[in-house]
Formats: sequence, C-alpha cells, structure tokens
Amino acid sequence: MKTGLNYAPPAMSHTAGLLPAAAAPVPTDVAAARWLLVGAPNVGKSALFGRLTGAYTTVSNYPGTSVEVTVGVHDLGDETVDVVDTPGMYGFLAVSEEERVARRAILEGSGQTLIQVADASHLDRALPLTLQLLALGRPLVLACNLLDEARRRGVAPDLALLSERLGVPVVGTVATTGEGVAALAEAAHGAPVPVDGWALPQPFADVVALLSERQEGVRLLDAELALCGDPEMAPARSAASPRLWLAATSMRDARWGAADGFAVALATARRRMALALLDGVVPDAPPERRARRAALDRVLLSPWTGIPLVLAVLYLGFYRFVGHFGAGTLVDLIERVAFDRWLTPPVTAGVNALVPWAVLRDLLVGPYGLFTLGVRYAVAIVLPIVGTFFLVFALLEDCGYLPRLALLLDRGLKRLGLSGRAVIPLVLGFGCNTMATLVTRTLETRRERVIVTLLLALAIPCSAQLGVVLGILSVYPAAVAVWAGVLLAVFVVVGALAARLLPGDPPSFYLELPPLRVPLVRNVLLKTLTRVRWYFAEILPLFLLASVILWAGELTGALRAATHAIEPAVRLIGLPDAAAPAFLYGFFRRDFGAAGLYEMARSGVLGPAALTTAAVTITLFVPCVAQFLVMRRERGTALAVTVLVVATGVAFATGGLVGWLLRSVGGWA
Repeated sequence: MKTGLNYAPPAMSHTAGLLPAAAAPVPTDVAAARWLLVGAPNVGKSALFGRLTGAYTTVSNYPGTSVEVTVGVHDLGDETVDVVDTPGMYGFLAVSEEERVARRAILEGSGQTLIQVADASHLDRALPLTLQLLALGRPLVLACNLLDEARRRGVAPDLALLSERLGVPVVGTVATTGEGVAALAEAAHGAPVPVDGWALPQPFADVVALLSERQEGVRLLDAELALCGDPEMAPARSAASPRLWLAATSMRDARWGAADGFAVALATARRRMALALLDGVVPDAPPERRARRAALDRVLLSPWTGIPLVLAVLYLGFYRFVGHFGAGTLVDLIERVAFDRWLTPPVTAGVNALVPWAVLRDLLVGPYGLFTLGVRYAVAIVLPIVGTFFLVFALLEDCGYLPRLALLLDRGLKRLGLSGRAVIPLVLGFGCNTMATLVTRTLETRRERVIVTLLLALAIPCSAQLGVVLGILSVYPAAVAVWAGVLLAVFVVVGALAARLLPGDPPSFYLELPPLRVPLVRNVLLKTLTRVRWYFAEILPLFLLASVILWAGELTGALRAATHAIEPAVRLIGLPDAAAPAFLYGFFRRDFGAAGLYEMARSGVLGPAALTTAAVTITLFVPCVAQFLVMRRERGTALAVTVLVVATGVAFATGGLVGWLLRSVGGWA
C-alpha cells in the first residue's frame, strides 16, 4: 500500500509519549452506557439518530450554552443505552459554539462509545477527524452513512479493508432506509478501545511532545490545540511550565510562523494521512458522474442562474404553498370548522356552566382567553403556517439545496456582517420569527446572532403577517412593489449599520456541500413532525402567556391607555386614530394588527397611500410578544428592549417618510 505521510498501521509502534498507552477493551456494560454520535454536518447524523432511538427523544441545551443536543434511548433487548446526537463538527479545533459543544461532550464524558458518522462518498473529509478520535483511546465505531449514494456514484468503499487499517469497526449504513443500523448497534455495543492510537506526523510530533510528553497532566490533544491557538485550551498552556511553553512556541513559530500556520499545516498533513489510508479503499468516481454533479452545482451556485432559482423557490414554496395553502386554506379549515363549529362552542358552554366567576371565565374563554386566544391562535392560525413551512424547509434540507443557498448568498451577507450560515434563520423567519430567533443559536458569534435577531424583529414578516398584508395590498400591485422595496432597503441599511457599529470581527464561513439527492418522504415527514413537536413545546407556552397579559390589560384598562398613547404617533405618519389599535394588537399577534388594517381598507377609511404607509409601518413595527420573550431569553433583557425601541423608531420614521412621498405623487391619494 502507498503510505504518503508517516502513516503506520495500528499494529505498528507510534511516536513514544505522544499517544495514550494501549488499553484493554472496555467491558461491554460500560461501553454501552452511552453512545455519542459525532461527525460533520449534512452526513445524515440526525436521521441515523432517529433510526437508533425512534420517537422517544428529548431536546435540551448543553449545560452553560444555548446549543441544543438531542438525547434518546436505544433498546438492546435486555438493557437500554442512551444515545446523544451532538452538533456537527469538522475537527477538534472548534470555530463555532456548536463545535465547541460537540468537543466538550466528547472530552468530558466517560463510559461512552463514540460513533462517528461519515458520508461514505466523501471519506477523505471525515478521516482527519477519525484520526483525532482514535488518539483519545475511547471505544470508536465508524458509520459510513449514505452508502446507497456512494454505490450509485461508483465510489462505495471497501469497509473491511478500511476497518483493518483503522483498527476499529467500520459499518455501512443508509439511515433513511434503515440499512446497516442493526449492525451498527451491534458493533457499538461491543466496541473495544483501539489497541493503538495514531502518531502525529513529523515534525509536528516533536513540538507537541514538549508539552504532552514532558509535562504531567497535559494530554496530547490539549497540547496540540493550545499550540494551534484554541482559546479554550488555556488550561493546557497554564499547566505547562513557562520554559516548556516558550520552547514549544519557539519551535512552532520558527517553522510555521505562528499558531494559525501550525494549525493549517497540521490539518493538511492529516488530510494527506487520510488520503493514504483510503488508497485502494475507495475507487475513483466515474468521470461522467463528476461532470454532471459539477454542472448542476454551477447552475445552482452561479448568481446568473442561482438567483432566479431562489426567487422561484420563494414564490412556489413559500408564497404559494405556505402563504396561500397554509395561511389560507388550512387556516380557514382548522379555524372555521374545527374550532368555530366543533371545539369552541362546547368548551365555552362548559366553562360558563362550571365557572361562576366572570373574571375567571374571561381568562379561559373570553376575547383574550387561554383557549379562545392562546390555544386557538397557536393551533388554528400559526400551526398550519409553520407546519407547511417546516415541510418545505425539510424538503429543501433533505435534497441538499440549503447549503448551496447559503453559499450562493454568502458574499452578499458578508456586507451585513453575516455569513451564509445566517440564511437558515432568515429564511425560517418568513415562517415564524419566534422560531427563527431560537435558531440564531446556531450562528458562530454573538455579533452575528445580534444582527440576525435585529433583522428578524424589524424587516422579516412572519408568514401569518405576510399573508394578511399581501391580501390587503393585492388590489394595488404598485403598493406591493413599494412595500417590498422598502422592506428590502431597510433590511440592507439596518444590517450594514449594525455590522459597522457592533464590535467584533466578521464571521468566518466554510461549508462542505452535501450531495444533491431526491428527498425521501419518510425522512421529510420525520423532520417535519419533530419540528412541529418542538414548536408546541417551545412556543405554545408563550402564546398562553400573551393571552394572560392581554386579559390583564383589558381587565385593568391598560390596553385602552396604551391605545391612546399610540394615537399621536399614528397621526404623525398621516393615519387616522382608528388605526392605533392595529399597531397595539400587532405586538400580541402580528396578523391581528394587519387584519385590523384589512377591515379599515375594506370600509374605505384608508386609501392607497395611507394603506401602503400603514402596511410598511406595521410590518417594521415591534416584534410580537412571543418573539420578544424569546429575544429576552436568548439575548438578554437589555438587548430585547433595545430592539423594541429601535424597531418602533425605524417603523414610524420609515412609515412617515413613505407616506409623505406617496402623498406627493399623483394617483396615490
């Protein structure tokens, strides 16, 4: 076999002092205590997790972070094992909070088996991480997922040969169909600790040895990451004596310049080791298949063809399916049939018969009642919209289009201080801003999370509001164009200003493109149902809280006082006092506010100029109470209040300017 850079089979000796000593296999009962799924994004890790655990899973934040991990249980027959789906990671040198959480989960856990999930078509990208995992001395299984696609492409690996070279079980799987999942569970249940680790290539080993071999308590990986400049590895640096740290960094800087140069060179060397391992394991892909994939990616990633395709997806997937079918047909069916005919009358009659206190009856089934407003709104109004949105989103995700969309828009988003990764929450915002604000957790830096949170609150209408606003303006096509143009301008200007004013460096962005594939119905439905369940767990309590706030405001007269307080600002932008309640109710339900404008437009109170002004202002106006509460939880009270104030000022300033310009133009009165 051709070896390339310093490759040695597991049975051969390694560089002394650099790797964990050989250990006996971990007893089966200990190794099976927990299985940790690790690997890069877009390799089918979550789908494999679903196959291993079924429907009984829990999602929670990793301790001390806002990154979510999913935990489930796999039934082994006579016992069960916990399975943890960690966030995606490319290597131990973490650049995002998600990667840091995955790394901590690997390093801090004990009595756990590591299951690395890799794309069978791109093992050269996965094996550098495999080499790092081998050095930990933990039970390890490599799951070569998406094996069916590798077969179709003619690049299916020789799993037995790869297992022999790595010294760990290697199992081929197809998570979407269940192929190989039972074999993977069996391999993980009895996985031993690797007999030997992997040597660092020379001359990197000499540098790391100064800290890991000569300093007690400093692990190989800690020393390596500290020399790569990882800020979380400060303990490894402080554990080493100043003399050893100076000697190691001097040797590093003399050859590679600094920490960044050392990290890049080491990553390159590991990739060469991975390619050497795969020599004879993976056949070359047929050239015609490579040409077809490259041609399709060029179409999707070129601005000349990619942007029109994005617009087509937005129109057909989100505007027509989510906006018309979800926000129109499904909402009407559930609200008018399920609730108005079947549910609300008997519930209201039951509460009126059983509850003698009028105040409590209002809390339960009054205009702002927990059932008549909170539950009804969450189930009948928002659920059909976010449900259809989740379905479209799962289709785009499963076919591999979303990463290409992120890459296509990355250059433009860079001007707003964002990376292509921000596409995900921004697109989700058109379904539900509250949900999208939660998804900003996945962004790399706090600066980026703040910018996206601001843009979601200000310039991204949720699907419920979007459907009503477009319905209001549909009789005036020019008004729709003005409204959309103003929103786009505000999005760009506010994003650029925030990127300039907020401290911090622009986010880095790198992305491995998964293969394009035909979405599988089971996989799409599973993702959609999982997210709908998450929606109920996360969002329904917020709607119930909003109902209580509205009920209390009506009971105390605070709602009427707040309406009167808004009237001067409404008059200032050229609207009648009757429009004030629409803005107030928009804080509690964004589509409520827009619906109030709809009634005014239908009665002839608002002409084209006033209607366009009102639509622009109410769209830019403060986020709904559910989104505000999530902002407060995710970003803190100070930032949530700041966004509220900024959104109010921008909304009325922009609305006033638009109204003045339209009234100055003939034909808009």
